[in-house]
Amino acid sequence: VGLISVIAPQIVGTGVVERIIELEKKYTPLDWRVALKIAEEIAQEKFCKFKDKKEAIDIGIRTGFAYVTVGVVSSPIDGIVSIDIKKRMDNRGEYFCINFAGPIRNAGGTAAAVSVIITDYVRKIFGYDVYDATEEEIKRAMTEMQDYRDKVAPRQYFPSWEEHEFVMTHMPVEVGGEPSEQIEVSNYKNLPRIPTNFIRSGFALIMTECIPLKAPKLWKQISNWGKEFKLDNWFFLEEFLKIQKQQKAKGETKKEGS
Repeated sequence: VGLISVIAPQIVGTGVVERIIELEKKYTPLDWRVALKIAEEIAQEKFCKFKDKKEAIDIGIRTGFAYVTVGVVSSPIDGIVSIDIKKRMDNRGEYFCINFAGPIRNAGGTAAAVSVIITDYVRKIFGYDVYDATEEEIKRAMTEMQDYRDKVAPRQYFPSWEEHEFVMTHMPVEVGGEPSEQIEVSNYKNLPRIPTNFIRSGFALIMTECIPLKAPKLWKQISNWGKEFKLDNWFFLEEFLKIQKQQKAKGETKKEGS
């Protein structure tokens, strides 16, 4: 609460602390379900009001994320740039896009990946649709990750094309980011739903060392209680882990330096 009060001072003294303690008794301290519930209730303005629904959703997600990181890193404030609400290509509805910046790395891979799950949980609570990644967006994402690895910083883990395509096709929210490098992506520029052609380090980190690398940890939790929290969208992780295992056996997925 102290951390989040930097951007939302009205949250102080509203009962959020007491509610977290209550939720910890129901679940256990640092259980991701505590983060999901507190994000939901803040987004629903149960503790204090915000200027509009979008801000309420934004602060809810950041608070849930701050709980997962134990409030000791600044990532919930400066690692998440914004939560955008964007239109699906078929105009059937709107979906959430969570935009990351470089400081997201301070949260650690697992917590950063959980922030995407929290975003999806809040999306579902508010009745928004799922992200519908296009073929060009999937290819742009892979190109950007490769460019980031080759031209900016090597990655501890880099997913194979099969892993990447499967994740992008099943992701219920879009992962975006602010441009961080003075280098443009080498291909798939000027896509209508991606506002920049420059490489986005926050995006690249989430899509290499967070969701794909931490998938076993994510699935271990979600397989236990995901249904109860209506996180069925994330059950794709079970199939993803099989694909990942096959790719590792083929030697398609490499840790840098191996």
